[in-house]
Amino acid sequence: MTQQGELFSESPLDTLKFEKTAYSSGFTYVAGIDEAGRGPLAGPVMAAAVILPAGLTITGVDDSKKLTPDKREKLFDIIMAQALSVGVGITTPADIDRINILQATRRAMLAAVQQLLTQPDYLLIDGISTIDSAIPQKTIKKGDSLSLSIAAASIIAKVTRDRLMVEMDTKYPGYGFAGHKGYGSAFHMAAIRALGPSPIHRLTFCGVKEYVDCTSF
Repeated sequence: MTQQGELFSESPLDTLKFEKTAYSSGFTYVAGIDEAGRGPLAGPVMAAAVILPAGLTITGVDDSKKLTPDKREKLFDIIMAQALSVGVGITTPADIDRINILQATRRAMLAAVQQLLTQPDYLLIDGISTIDSAIPQKTIKKGDSLSLSIAAASIIAKVTRDRLMVEMDTKYPGYGFAGHKGYGSAFHMAAIRALGPSPIHRLTFCGVKEYVDCTSF
C-alpha cells in the first residue's frame, strides 16, 4: 500500500466507525454520500456517492469545507484512484426552483447512488434527510467529519461542482463564478443588481428573486 492509503488504520476519531458497524452487520458495499452547493445563489446542487474498499483510510480526507482548494484537488485524484466506485448526481437550478433545495439535494444524492457501477447495500448519508431508495441507510449529522466515506464524497462533490462553476464563469462572464462559485459574495450580489440573474441563477432564492424582472432571457 502506498503512503496515500493504509489498510485497517484508524484515526483518533475512528472515521471508519460507521463503516465497520455496517460491515459487522453483514453489509459489503458501503457508500458514503454528501452534497455540495445547497447555499449558493447560482449553479446546481451536486452530490457524490463513494464506495471505498473495506478498511481503507486515506490520509488527509476530511470535510471538504475544512480543506484548501489545492488539498481538495489532490485528494480528489487519490479518491478517484482508490475508490471501488464513485457516482455523481446533479440537480439543475431550474429544478431547484421547481421542487425546493431540500428535495433537489435528495434527488442529486439518489442520482449519485444510481451512477455507482458497484451496487451498494448500505448508505451513509451526511445530514438528517434520507433518500428515496430501498437500500438500507443511515443519516449522520456532521457526517463529513465523522465518516471517511462521507468525507470522500464531500470532496468529490465539492471539486466537481467547483470545476463546473469555473466553466460557467466563461459561459456567463461578469458574475465572478470562478471566484465565489455562486455563493452570495459582495461582488456577486453587486453583479446580480447590475446585470440581472443569469440562466444558472436560482430565481426563488433571496438575493436573486428580487431582480428576476431585470433579466432578458
